[in-house]
Amino acid sequence: MNNLDKILLIGCGNMGGAMLAGWLASGMEPSRFTVVDPFLAEAPPGVELLRDLPDRSFDVILLGVKPQLLGEVAPQLGRLAGAETILLSILAGVELGSLAARFSGARGLVRIMPNLAAAIGKSPIALAARGLDEADRERVQALMAPLGTPEWFDESLFDAVTALAGSGPAFVYRFIDALAAGAAALGMAPDQAERLALATVEGAGALASASPHAPGELARRVASPGGTTEAGLLVLDAEAALARLVAATLKAAADRSAEMAAAARG
Repeated sequence: MNNLDKILLIGCGNMGGAMLAGWLASGMEPSRFTVVDPFLAEAPPGVELLRDLPDRSFDVILLGVKPQLLGEVAPQLGRLAGAETILLSILAGVELGSLAARFSGARGLVRIMPNLAAAIGKSPIALAARGLDEADRERVQALMAPLGTPEWFDESLFDAVTALAGSGPAFVYRFIDALAAGAAALGMAPDQAERLALATVEGAGALASASPHAPGELARRVASPGGTTEAGLLVLDAEAALARLVAATLKAAADRSAEMAAAARG
């Protein structure tokens, strides 16, 4: 296997659609992609859309259906996931062992945790694999690179990864809402508060990504002694309020990921 040229997407919902959009935006040829989805109204121009599984081989199959449909889809898909095919899965809570039990003939298996920022090439992408040699791992990483920042993890960390990288954007969006609501409570027009909150978070994130300094150090540099920022940080830091809230939030998401994995194992 030299290139991962022929890619089949099984299901193209929010996450699968975001990944497809990111690949196409990066310049990948639409003709490389085939989508099988009985409900998708239309595919992007040049991408083949089918309602049923085709009778031909693919280099990569991306499994993007709802996790509870895996038992229904796997028997039909097994004939396509052969010795020359790498199976990628974005199914939350479905472990490599569960995939191996259903797709034993595949060349290799990769569990992926991206988020919707894949559509703009800005997603953290956690990867865990079974059955891949080093060359195949490099090919998979290259395939994921246009979508953001791929990084390999031991699968034992995937519940934590899911909580942070998978669910994390929703937590950030809630924080943006909270910033805007707080500004509105101080008298700012709600629409202005939302725009300012979005711009603030966008700028802070971009600077943190580009800076050689850790986020904690950047916060310290913004906060002049006795100034307005320090006054606000004292509220967030009182009795580690923010740190405890975020830790509890991530733990709840990670615990739910572990529950879903246990259910998938049966």
